Amino acid sequence: MEGGGTGKDLDRMQETNGSGGNGSLKVIPPCCLKARASMPEYEAKCHATVVSGWFTESRSCSDKAGKVLYYNNPMWPGEVHSLQVEKILYQGRSEYQEILVFESKTYGKVLVLDGIVQLTDKDECAYQEMIAHLPLCSIPSPKHVLVIGGGDGGVLREVSRHSSVEVIDICEIDKLVIDVCKEFFPHLSVGFEDPRVRLHVGDAVEYIRNAPEGMYDAIIVDSSDPIGPARELVERPFFETIARALKPGGVLCNQAESMWLHTHLIQDMLSICRETFKGSVHYAWTSVPTYPRVPGSS
Repeated sequence: MEGGGTGKDLDRMQETNGSGGNGSLKVIPPCCLKARASMPEYEAKCHATVVSGWFTESRSCSDKAGKVLYYNNPMWPGEVHSLQVEKILYQGRSEYQEILVFESKTYGKVLVLDGIVQLTDKDECAYQEMIAHLPLCSIPSPKHVLVIGGGDGGVLREVSRHSSVEVIDICEIDKLVIDVCKEFFPHLSVGFEDPRVRLHVGDAVEYIRNAPEGMYDAIIVDSSDPIGPARELVERPFFETIARALKPGGVLCNQAESMWLHTHLIQDMLSICRETFKGSVHYAWTSVPTYPRVPGSS
């Protein structure tokens, strides 16, 4: 669920970090610009933090005059998601994003990137199993698999269950995410221990652009929301490079957000995939209580 690419300088907005420090720029994808066009008051200005024992992905804060302002994740206008926090286990910042790990009251340990929940102990299996087994079970005897993003190791864990697979490449841009997950989520990062796994730390867009033509039977894009580092992973040029890297009859499974919240994004992705790939393109979904994004496949 971690980002694997880098964003372009197209449409930016100012975001204040959770500690009240200097502002940083976030890229808003075209699909989100469409979704918020009629609701400009829902622009995001700050990411969530832990307040009074609760982690909230969208929260309120006050301006210099003391006026209460309400801010939302641009992917979820008008919604708030909260988890009760027992203990903060890790908090740090990599070159790309803020990383938070905490122990929650009901979902076990929680991984948060830039204020957005990526996974929890309790429900991670639903996402990892869906995005891995759906594509790999749809083709006969996949041998070469590429995972883009997925620095927590959960997708690797599931892919490694397929005995026909000979090589599992993974390209994750943020090495710190991998290191943090190895410390706090060993049941996920166990995927990195499989001898078939080859880790590539870097920009996934560049990696797939340089991949040999027709190299992979399956490519799984386990990315974060298409904001900032992961924005390029939902755009036409990326899908075109994916198509080039797939073998004839190969399959792509791409994290494709929520059918309840992101119809603009889904429509754009399906349209691009139908124009880019030969064969069928479908949208699939599963239930992940703390993670309203769901896998889609083509």
